[in-house]
Amino acid sequence: MQTQLFPANKRGVANHGWLKSFHSFSFSQFYNPDLMNFGLLRVLNDDTVSGGMGFGTHGHDNMEIISIPLEGELKHADSMGTEAIIRKGDVQIMSAGTGIRHSEQNNSKENEVKFLQIWIIPKKRNISPRYDQRSFSDEDLKNKFRTVVAPDQPGDAIYINQDAYLSLGNFDEKQNIIYTLQKAENGVFIFVLEGEINIGSNTLKNRDAIGITDFNEVEVEISAHSKILLIEVPMQEE
Repeated sequence: MQTQLFPANKRGVANHGWLKSFHSFSFSQFYNPDLMNFGLLRVLNDDTVSGGMGFGTHGHDNMEIISIPLEGELKHADSMGTEAIIRKGDVQIMSAGTGIRHSEQNNSKENEVKFLQIWIIPKKRNISPRYDQRSFSDEDLKNKFRTVVAPDQPGDAIYINQDAYLSLGNFDEKQNIIYTLQKAENGVFIFVLEGEINIGSNTLKNRDAIGITDFNEVEVEISAHSKILLIEVPMQEE
């Protein structure tokens, strides 16, 4: 098993006043040649947007883009005619494919919205753009890792155009839990939203992450009141 630590304090920081963003990987004006990606996981941005503000209409192509709100509400509109509100408990995905334009605005004039923006390089290029979102309750995520994004849509997971799997877990008691890879050639990026976990000799706290490769299963020792995101991705393009 090979591991790579991604400490929270080593992330890039962008503060535009209305937007504060922490970048796990090189993005926009933050460039670190040692932090370009983890396999096909290209972007993990931890964003806070002020009330009444947001991202104006802009374009993407050939990227799987996932948004996970952590607090507040985000208003989405795109060139396919989709208009939607996503909030805590929701997971949103866009396959940009041949090209899509969209905007993301804080749906509140007063309160901040906090969300994760995740980009994963797609398996098939130039597909027709698509949009989906699902809600997952606290009970869905309680004391287990629940798959919320997958290529084969187990249960009510959202489809992604890649052999990638995203899982969320909210843990309110100490326990050890085993995560088993879905695909043998994949790796997993474990991101601590809050709380504290141990993986081998590594202790991770709020917003710390660890990338793990060359393994079949990993034991995660979880301290009480921890929230965790797991992103399993291929380590190279086919």
